[in-house]
Formats: sequence, structure tokens, C-alpha cells
Amino acid sequence: MLSSAIKESEIDKVGFLDMEIDPSLDIFEEISKLKKEKNAVVLAHYYQEPDIQDVADYIGDSLGLAQNAARTEADIIVFAGVHFMAETAKILNPAKKVLLPDLKAGCSLSDSCPPPLFKAFKDKYPDHLVISYINCSAGIKALSDIICTSSNAQLIVESLPKDQKIIFAPDKNLGGYINKMTGRNMLLWNGACMVHEIFSLEKITKLKSRHPEAKLIAHPECEDTILRIADFIGSTTQLLKYTEKDKSSTYIVATETGILHSMQQNAPGKTFIAAPPDNACACNDCPHMKRNTLEKLYLCMKYELPEIKMEETLRLAAKKPIDRMLELSKKLGLGG
Repeated sequence: MLSSAIKESEIDKVGFLDMEIDPSLDIFEEISKLKKEKNAVVLAHYYQEPDIQDVADYIGDSLGLAQNAARTEADIIVFAGVHFMAETAKILNPAKKVLLPDLKAGCSLSDSCPPPLFKAFKDKYPDHLVISYINCSAGIKALSDIICTSSNAQLIVESLPKDQKIIFAPDKNLGGYINKMTGRNMLLWNGACMVHEIFSLEKITKLKSRHPEAKLIAHPECEDTILRIADFIGSTTQLLKYTEKDKSSTYIVATETGILHSMQQNAPGKTFIAAPPDNACACNDCPHMKRNTLEKLYLCMKYELPEIKMEETLRLAAKKPIDRMLELSKKLGLGG
């Protein structure tokens, strides 16, 4: 039974915040049992805490997660990530139950692009195609023509005619990077990720001087000042694969610190240093991603709450640009 301290309706709104778990319980084993009993799959982003990554059936970036959500045969999808990711899974799987351990696991980038404001912006440029980064709400997806991820954004843009006018939303840094790489002049929405905008150029430069052998690798959501001095730029999956194959032994990693767990597992003999933020706190940890915990994941699976729900008209409108992305990704040979 649910704890008397929290009602089911409250759980459905905020997640499991106050429920106590028997400290003697082996949560890893219980999650494994629940997966089998409920035919559930756990999809986790690289930015989740190590324990969650270790119990996940699939770990990936936004493209890989979307692709796996689209083809899973599980009855229940437990999404260890943030809200827009779980929304994407629901958009692709209307008949399946999609769960998110904490409904407050949002996204600063997604929040920077409210659908009503974006619609007004879009309406000013009726001859522009809208490409939206997957890190956005279902409302923004419904206003888009194509969805992209950091893994496939450049190839998708390059697949379009050079004279095609494009609005790119919501990440101005990723959009600016794609403009630079493709020679396009896409119109950019002024949004950004709080984690990737916090890195300190001065501190990274000092860190590189202390570790001259280290390569700086960065996510394209970072600001241009960081990207200019990076030795390699790529999505979370691309960064991970680069550190596996590259011959260097030390890396300064300018993205959310959760990826370091997989990097260390895949290349145990190498050293990975989190790029320093421009303040005293650990702001290169995404506070939204880190709202999910192993305990919340267990409770979420046990009670099958909180559940992501969506109006069918919105789901269908948001699905079209995602389908187009998945089709283009397949055509362009992008796996996940």
C-alpha cells in the first residue's frame, strides 16, 4: 500500500518525495524483479547518477533513447531522465505506460522556450522550416517540422537544400555551432542549457596549463568561447566513443558530469576531469537530472507512478517531426 503520508494523486503530481524504504531492502535486486514481473524496461540518460546507469537496460543520449523507446516491446517504460525525454517516449508509445521517477525533473533549456512565445516568433517567418532540438516540450515539438539531437543535427541540416530558410530552436549555442559547421544562417531562438553555459573559460585554461597532456572535449551546447578551444566537439555518445578510441590518456570534459561514469567504465585506464564551472558550486551537475534517485526509481516501478499522460491531438502533432527525424537518421545511417 502507499504510505499514508502521501496520496496517490500527490504522487502523480510530484513523484515520490517523502516515502521511506526499508534500509535492509536490496533495491538493485528489487528493481530486477520488478522488470521481469511487469515487463518493464529502464531507459537512462548518460547524465543520471551511477547507480541508475548500472540498473538501466539501455543508457544513451537523446537520439539513442528516442530510437530505443520507439522499438521497445516492454509494457512499461521507466524513463530515468528528464520530463521532455519521458514525453518523447509517450509520444512514440501511446499504448504503453511511461513513468518518470520525479515529475519535477525538468530542463532549463526546454523551459527557455514556452510554446505560446515560440508560436508568435514562428508566425513572423512563415517561409521558414522549423528544426527543434529534442530538448524541448511536446508543445514545441508540435510546432516543429523536424526534431534533431546533438548527434544528428548537422547531418539533418546538411540534408536540406542550401536555400531552405530555417528556424532552429531552442538552443542558440547548438544552433550557432551548426551554422558555423554548415555555413548556414539559421534563425536562432534565444535559449540555452544552464549546465553548458556555466563553464569558465579562465578556469579551463588554467586547468589545461596544469594538465598539458589533457584534451578538452565539449558538448556543442557549450558557449562558442569554450568550443573554440576544444580538441573535440560532439554529443554525449560521440564524446564517449571518442574517449574510447582516442590515444590520449587524459580528458577535460565540458558537459554534465554524469557521463564520466560511462567514460571511466569504457576506458578504465584513462583519466577524466570535469570541466570547472564559473562559480563555487557543482553547477555542471544538472539539478533536474539529479532529482531522480535509485530509491525514486524503485518506488516508481513498484507503484507505477507518476505516469506521463498526454492529449492525443498534441501527441499526434508532436510525433510527426520525431518520425521525420527517425526516418532521416535511418537514411543517414545514424544508429542508436
